[in-house]
Amino acid sequence: MRNLPTVTRYLLIANLIVFLLAAVLQRSGINLNFLCGLHYLTAPTFHWWQPLTYMFLHADFGHIFCNMFAVWMFGPVIEQQWGERRFLVYYLVCGLGAALVQECVWALMLSNMSGTYDAASLAYYASMMNTIGASGAVFGILFAFGWLFPDVPMFLLFVPIPIRARTFVIFYALLELMAGLGSVTGLTPDHVAHFAHLGGLFFGWLLILYWRRVNWREPRIGEWWNQLKNLFRRHQRLDSSKEADQDKYHYQKRV
Repeated sequence: MRNLPTVTRYLLIANLIVFLLAAVLQRSGINLNFLCGLHYLTAPTFHWWQPLTYMFLHADFGHIFCNMFAVWMFGPVIEQQWGERRFLVYYLVCGLGAALVQECVWALMLSNMSGTYDAASLAYYASMMNTIGASGAVFGILFAFGWLFPDVPMFLLFVPIPIRARTFVIFYALLELMAGLGSVTGLTPDHVAHFAHLGGLFFGWLLILYWRRVNWREPRIGEWWNQLKNLFRRHQRLDSSKEADQDKYHYQKRV
């Protein structure tokens, strides 16, 4: 852990702590996964913090192991390439983008069900919708790795044939798309938010394109502080000049 870059290390620690905390609270009757997992936007169970907190929650050990293994494997390379702040922004944006896509998928599902179920049943179904996991952010990391190192050879489990990183990402995305379509249509139903995974990948792609256009330069805390102080001083000068003009006006009026 000491050899890992800062953001990658703290992401692993944060996810592990939240996973253990959820297990402890579960014994006390508090379902942290339901309280802080992502719910449908109009449901009474939705809260403003859920689009952020859901990506630090996991259902079981296998779930958190797969996601954190991917963060541990690909995160350090990307963080060293981009820097700490840029990598953290990318990770969070991919997770938030995955949440947004999942909300849209839920809206389409409820819209299709509106002709079959009554309003009370739809409201109950919407309140029970819940998604947890860092998979959306992880898919963004996978896409970033394939974008930055497209020709790096990768090996799939039980398949000892090297596959280029770009090919691996495209193949994985197509699998997720087919699985998502099968889940939504009911052909191959499961409890995996496949379109949220694709949403993390898609928003990661959009963010990379935006950074290429604006030529990202990692800001420093000192630069932010100096800009804030200059802005405050500018407002002070404007206020003092207004007060001086008002005093001059009142003095002329008295004379």
